[in-house]
Amino acid sequence: MTTTLFAGRTADAAGTSALFRFALRRERRGLPWWLTGTAVLLGYQSWGSQSFYDSPAKLAQLRETMGGNAAMVAMAGPAELLTTIGGEVVFEIFAYLAVVVALMNMFLVGRCTRTDEDNGRAELVRSARVGRRAPLLAAVALAGFADVAVAIAVFGAAVVTGLPTGGSILLAASLAGVGIVFAGLTAVAAQVFENPRSVYGAVASTIGIAYALRAIGDVGDGTLSWLSPIGWGQRTFPFAGDRWWPLVLPTIAGAALVVGAVAILDRRDYGAGVFGSRSGRARASWALGSPLGLAWRLQRGALLMWIVGVFTLGAAYGSFGNSIEDFIADNPEIAAYLPGGAGDAVNAYLALTITMAVLLAAAYGISSALRVRGEESSGRAEPVFATPTGRTNWFASHIAVAFVGSAFVALAGGFGEGLAYGLTISDPGQAVRLAGVALVYLPAMWFVVAVAVLGVGYLPKLAAALAWAAFGYCVVVVMFADSFKLPDWVRSASPFTHTAQAPLENITAGATFAILALTVAVLVLGFAGFRNRDVGY
Repeated sequence: MTTTLFAGRTADAAGTSALFRFALRRERRGLPWWLTGTAVLLGYQSWGSQSFYDSPAKLAQLRETMGGNAAMVAMAGPAELLTTIGGEVVFEIFAYLAVVVALMNMFLVGRCTRTDEDNGRAELVRSARVGRRAPLLAAVALAGFADVAVAIAVFGAAVVTGLPTGGSILLAASLAGVGIVFAGLTAVAAQVFENPRSVYGAVASTIGIAYALRAIGDVGDGTLSWLSPIGWGQRTFPFAGDRWWPLVLPTIAGAALVVGAVAILDRRDYGAGVFGSRSGRARASWALGSPLGLAWRLQRGALLMWIVGVFTLGAAYGSFGNSIEDFIADNPEIAAYLPGGAGDAVNAYLALTITMAVLLAAAYGISSALRVRGEESSGRAEPVFATPTGRTNWFASHIAVAFVGSAFVALAGGFGEGLAYGLTISDPGQAVRLAGVALVYLPAMWFVVAVAVLGVGYLPKLAAALAWAAFGYCVVVVMFADSFKLPDWVRSASPFTHTAQAPLENITAGATFAILALTVAVLVLGFAGFRNRDVGY
C-alpha cells in the first residue's frame, strides 16, 4: 500500500516495509502497555457502570441528573449517549480514551520521524537503500497498526464485559479514527517543526483544543463538536444510535494529513523544518554563560506552549463552574446528599478539574526532566562537560527548569479556571483564589517528577517508561478510583490520595510536608545516581 500510495515516486518509498518491521520491534515493549491500559480502562468502566446502573430506573435517574448538568457534559460527552447502559459507558470514558490513543499516536509517529532525524539516526538509515519517504511512511504504518490493535483490544474488552457486539465494533472503530487523525497531524508537525519538543508541544496543544471544542460544543448546540476529532468519535453514538457515517471524517482527515506531510517532506531540506531555527546573535547572551541559562533557553518554547494549553483548558473548565450551582438550584433534592449543599458540588467540581490541570503540569515536568536524558544520549551533553561546568550543576539546572516550569503550568491552569469561573459569577478574585488552590497540589506533582529524576539517575534507559508509568498510575487513581472501586491500598500509593482536595477539603500540613520530604529524598537519590554513573549509558 505504501509503495503505491503516491504514483511515480515509488523509489522514494523503498525500504518502507523493512523500516516498519524495525519500528515495530523497537516499540515491542512500550506498545503493549498502551493497548493494555486502554482495554483495562474501558473494561473497568463497563463493568462498573453495568454493576451500578443495573436497572432502567437508575439509568433514567442518571440521565436526568448528568444529562442536564452542563459541567458533566463538558467533562464527558453529549447527553444523547445516556439512553442505554452502553452509551453511558461511552459517555463516561470515551473522551479520556481518545486522549490516550491520540498521545500514543503522537509518540509513535514523533519518535520514528522527527526524533530520529534530530538525533542523527535517520541520516544513518538513509545511507542505505532507503527512500526519502520511507521513514515517514513506516511511521504512519506503525501508527495504523497500533490503531488497529487498539480497536481489537477495545472491542474485546467491551464484548467480554457484556456490551453489544455492533456497538462495540463502532466504539473500537471510532477510537481508531481518532488515532488516525492525530497520527496524520503528528506526521505534518514533524515536517513543520525542527525539533521533537516543538512537535510534541504543537500536537499536545491540538489535543487540548480538540477536547475543549468538544466540551463547548456538547454543552451548546453541538456545532463546535464537529470541529474536533474527539467529537467525531463520540457522535457516532455507539450503543445509542450507532451512526457509522461520521467515521468518514477521520478517514478523510487522516488521509489528507498524510498526503500533506509527504508533500511537505518532498519540499523541505533534510534535517530542517518549515519553521527553522532563527539565526543566532553574533554574541551569546550573558544568560547562556551558566548551565541554568542554557537549560532555560532549550526549554522555554515548550514551556510556553504548555502554559498556554493548560491555561486554555482551565478556562474551558471554569466557564462551566457556575452551571453546577444552577443545576443544584433546579434540583434541590440532590443537595440533600451533599454535606455542604450546593457549595460542595461546586468545590468538588473545581477540585477535580484543577487536579486534572495539575496532572498535565506533571506531564510537562516529566517531559522536561527527561530532556536531560535526551541531551545525554544525543551527545550534546559532552561538549558542555568539556567546559568547567560540573555534571551536578548541569543536571540540577535542567531539573530546576522542570520543577519551576511545572509549577507555572499548574498555576496557569488554576488561574485560567478561576478567571473564567470568576467572570461567570462576577467575582474576579476567583482567579487568584484558584491559582492559590493549584499550589496545594504542587508537592504531589513534584513527587511524580522526582520519580523521573530517580529513573534518569539509576535506570537511564528505562527512565521514560518508569516516569510515564508512575504518571499513568496517578491519573487512574485520580480519575477512576471511585468508578473502578479501587481498594484503599491501591489508592494510597498515589501522592494525590494524601493531598487535600482543595478547595473541597481543608489543607493538612502534616501530609503536605510528608510528601515534600519524600520528594526531596527521591531527588537526592536521583542526583546521587547520576553523579556516580557513566554519562551516555
